[in-house]
Amino acid sequence: MSTAIDRIHTAAMRVLAEKGGSTVAISDLAREAGLSRGTIYNNLEEPATLFDAVCDMVAGEMADRLQESVSDLEDPAARLSNVIRLCVRRVHEEPHWGRFVARYAVKEPKLSNFWGRFPARELHRGIESGRFDLGSDQVASVAGTLGGATFGAMTLVLHGHRSWRQAGSDAAEVMLRGIGIEKREARLLAAADFDPLPRMLFSDAA
Repeated sequence: MSTAIDRIHTAAMRVLAEKGGSTVAISDLAREAGLSRGTIYNNLEEPATLFDAVCDMVAGEMADRLQESVSDLEDPAARLSNVIRLCVRRVHEEPHWGRFVARYAVKEPKLSNFWGRFPARELHRGIESGRFDLGSDQVASVAGTLGGATFGAMTLVLHGHRSWRQAGSDAAEVMLRGIGIEKREARLLAAADFDPLPRMLFSDAA
C-alpha cells in the first residue's frame, strides 16, 4: 500500500472518530491528511468504500500489533492482562485511535471480531492447562465480557475519569480474578511492566 493511501486512511480514521458517520468529505480528508484534493482523488479509487477500508486497516493493525506484543509470553493469563492494558494505554497515547475504536467496535464486525478470536484462544489454552477455572462452554461469554470490560476502561480514559494505568490494571485484575486467578497474583499480573504498542503509521498527521 502506498504512503499516500496510508495517510488517507489514517486521516479518515481521525475525522470519523471526531464526527461519526460512515462518510468523510474530501475537503476534510485533504485537510486532515495534509494532501491536496487531487492527491486524494488520485489515490482513492472509490470513496464509498473508504469506511470499510479504514475498519480493515484498524482491525488488521490492532490484531497484528497486539499479537506481536505478547508473542514472547507463554502464560495465557499474562497475555490477556497485557492485551487489555495495551489497548487502554493506546487510548491515552493515541486518542483518535481510541475514539474510533470506542465509536465503532461494538457495531462493526471487522473491529469486534478480534475479541471473539484472540481472547477465546487464550481462554481455551488456560482451560486446557488448568490455569483458568471455567468451562469451555463459557468461553464465548467470557471473551465478550473481556471485550466489554476493555472498551469500558478505554472510555474512562477517553473521558478523563481514570488514568490509563488505573483503568487498564483494574479491568485486567477483575477479569483475571473472574476466571480463577488468585487475588494477589491477578493484581501482580495487572501491574506488571510492559512496552507500549508501536504508534500507528501517520498517527501524528495534522
